Amino acid sequence: MLDVVVAGAHGGAGTSTLTALLPAAWDMGAIGSLLELDRSPLRAKGRPVVLVVRNTAVAAKSATAAIAALCKWDEEVRALAIVSDGGPESRDATARFALLEGRVGGVVRVPHVRALRLAEDAAEITLPGKAQRALDELRGLLGDSTILR
Repeated sequence: MLDVVVAGAHGGAGTSTLTALLPAAWDMGAIGSLLELDRSPLRAKGRPVVLVVRNTAVAAKSATAAIAALCKWDEEVRALAIVSDGGPESRDATARFALLEGRVGGVVRVPHVRALRLAEDAAEITLPGKAQRALDELRGLLGDSTILR
């Protein structure tokens, strides 16, 4: 698998946690405050980008702006990882995320895992099956050489 750039659409999205769980991943933190730049601050250099976002309507709005900027910067948005905050995803959030599906390689919903909030090292946690399947789905998207824009 290629090196992967992991960026958050907003602070607290779960970027650092996903970076710890994905091999060869670069944690770029939240890019929300950088969206007005003319060129990409990610310097992905052809590496696929995973955009991480929480499962709320406000987060979905941030994801929309981030994906627009990433596409403008010619970054390869291979996956949108929607990380659950433990609560249900609202209809508004679901509708906004559905509109983004055609602009990224794929959308993966990562379930809430309470143990990850308590651990110092996310890589040491044994993930429940649903979370492991979400990571496997992300890895599958990242290993694929095709991308939709």
